[in-house]
Amino acid sequence: MYRPSHRRARRRNSVVLVVMVLAGIGLGLGLSVWAQGSSTPPPTTAAPPTTPPPTTTTTTAATPSVPGAYRVGTTSINVVESSTRNLPTGVWYPSATSTGASLHGAHFPLLVFSQGYDLSVSAYADLIPAWATAGYVVVAPTYPDTAPTSPTLNESDIVNHPGDLKSVITTVLQLAGQSGSVLAAVNTEEIGLVGHSDGGDVSLTVAENSAYQDPRVKAVAVLSGAELASFGGTYFGGATVPLLAVQGSADTINPPGCSVQFYTEAPQPKYYLDLLGAQHEPPYTVAGSPAEQVVARVTTEFFDAELAGNRTAVTAMAAAGNEAGISQFYPGTPPPAVSGCPGAPGGGAY
Repeated sequence: MYRPSHRRARRRNSVVLVVMVLAGIGLGLGLSVWAQGSSTPPPTTAAPPTTPPPTTTTTTAATPSVPGAYRVGTTSINVVESSTRNLPTGVWYPSATSTGASLHGAHFPLLVFSQGYDLSVSAYADLIPAWATAGYVVVAPTYPDTAPTSPTLNESDIVNHPGDLKSVITTVLQLAGQSGSVLAAVNTEEIGLVGHSDGGDVSLTVAENSAYQDPRVKAVAVLSGAELASFGGTYFGGATVPLLAVQGSADTINPPGCSVQFYTEAPQPKYYLDLLGAQHEPPYTVAGSPAEQVVARVTTEFFDAELAGNRTAVTAMAAAGNEAGISQFYPGTPPPAVSGCPGAPGGGAY
């Protein structure tokens, strides 16, 4: 998570992740995570955003453990914001179901995912497709200067990322209007943001900060993120959208005080998922771990409730979030936090 006065060292995952992008991946309507097979992430080059993005061949998965889960197709687009800022963007989309069942009908809500600093999109190779299996089109841009593949890592480039994210939304909506594009399945009225670490900061800013707020966004899930004073503007000062904060209680990179600060300021509806004893990356990048499965379930139920309009999902979200020894779910007051949040407005006071 970016701090203007504290640049953290580059991080490398010590866990070998099972990449499940081109392979079929299933998340049942009961929202239990399952996976089979491995492959590589979607390509990082594609047709210009003015033409329908190419579709890649999707392998056939075994029947999901819960009937009705979507198979997942992948493709990619290249979002051109300017002559110097290109964002290769992976796309995961529901391609078929084992039973023909549909969670959202003919059109699927859109989720835009933003990764953490010095983490590739492929680091989340279990979590991202899980949302697609539940009936969401998911797009995940690789931001300039902050991905592991960047020639020169520059975490301060985060100040440009809210504009990048909004350009991704614009490009996807343009493609959604083109016949033959897999993005034609996007419901352009149901757009949610989800991001981890620095990506959570950016997602929160585009959803809730007056300097960058995008009225097209209808819900936001922030995974170990924070408010940043360097973005300017004010948070939660005007129109707001439903919010889910997810935070590891043992996170030393994004201390719990960061999530508690913005959660406390946010109006209802808001929800807080406390990952007990969890650190900064594993709940989102360690495929199949208990915490990662809780995150997959709770975030999906959150978007089902607040984006797709399934109000019964609120009850399911609470049930999924209260996992003994793993997590605790708070639909109102968050857990107490003893730490502040460096780099946040007001010096991290709350």
